[in-house]
Amino acid sequence: MNQPESIRLPYHKKYLTLSNRDVKAVLINRLDQLPAALDRDAESALVRAALDIPIGSSPLEELVRGKHDICIITSDHTRPVPSSVTMPILLERIRTGNPDADITILIATGFHRASTREELVDKFGLEIVDNERIVMHVSDRDEDMTEIGILPSGGRCIINRRAVEADLLIAEGFIEPHFFAGYSGGRKAVLPGVASRTTVLANHCAGFIAHPKARAGNLEGNPLHEDMIFAAETAGLAFILNVVLDGEKRIVHAVSGHFDKAHLAGCSWLSDFVRIPRSEGDIVVTTNGGYPLDQNVYQAVKGMSTAESCCREGAVIIIAAACADGHGGEVFYRSLRDAESPAALLEEVMRVAPEKTLPDQWEYQILSRILSRFTVILVTDMADHGMIRDMKMTPAADLETAMRLAREFCSARGITEPEIVVIPDGVGVVIE
Repeated sequence: MNQPESIRLPYHKKYLTLSNRDVKAVLINRLDQLPAALDRDAESALVRAALDIPIGSSPLEELVRGKHDICIITSDHTRPVPSSVTMPILLERIRTGNPDADITILIATGFHRASTREELVDKFGLEIVDNERIVMHVSDRDEDMTEIGILPSGGRCIINRRAVEADLLIAEGFIEPHFFAGYSGGRKAVLPGVASRTTVLANHCAGFIAHPKARAGNLEGNPLHEDMIFAAETAGLAFILNVVLDGEKRIVHAVSGHFDKAHLAGCSWLSDFVRIPRSEGDIVVTTNGGYPLDQNVYQAVKGMSTAESCCREGAVIIIAAACADGHGGEVFYRSLRDAESPAALLEEVMRVAPEKTLPDQWEYQILSRILSRFTVILVTDMADHGMIRDMKMTPAADLETAMRLAREFCSARGITEPEIVVIPDGVGVVIE
């Protein structure tokens, strides 16, 4: 693959620039080769076209007829779903088919904190925040939940009552490679999006996270995906609108319709653009795709896991992630901080029975796996470096410092001319 003169790395709401000196390979997806949606009208046109031709479903305007209580699940502040584009169109279509519909927008926080008003305005725009009913899912608020069955994994399937009891359940989202669920979007709106703490913990058990089929770009035989499909179907998810975004977070593709058939169509389309042949390096440089995906260390593990797949034994991973919101999970942070070593923590996690899964366990399981084999340098000028050291990583204020440190680590292992692989968007590719 031809190397650019310089390499742009998304970081928070800007880009960092990396010299291509000594770079062996730059692994990027091909989404940016598509014609850009240059303005909101062009993005809206793609969304409207997808809604005009739903996959495996009647049009939304028909589905809403006669339905009173309609619930729309959407992602929280940690996901770049362009709801300021998609949600007004969904609301318009619903009210065209049923002007009297009672609509609730349910924020799928999963295990994350609640979104702030400022984050909601940034996501939806002021008009929707001020005029629509928006409800925050809270996974440990038992009174909001209802049990609807047993997951294929054997765990209890407990879902937000507003979603399950709606006359019509809809979800919007976006599709990208996901480091253990295969792809985001579709069924993930329900599990983990609006599932109870109990159900998320059952689904994210150590055995599933370590399963060879639980990896980016794979749905077939993926035990987490199978649980998620069951939850979405049993909860009655009737219709989805999912988009694909390019590196500038612009809509380049959209699908709508049946929650599984439309999602699979979107994943199949995306797969052609994101699968990249593996290139092995002593230093692997990556990101978490910039804002909002690099808000905390918790999310940045995704980019690290992509880099992991290109590492030689003992390699150094450099990830540029702002982490302006800190670590992203108190248990996640304390587990790494208090561990004797990443290897010891990983060994401990693998002994935890599925029914004993702890909050954030999956995230520190993956990070401890990475840290037990590789050195991680986290580039940020927006997060506490002491916190990063506590979590067994090396902080760096800029890329130049990170590269110097990485070369020093390699030199200490006798590697004087390390091979460097760069993955500009660590959440935007599937390494094969």
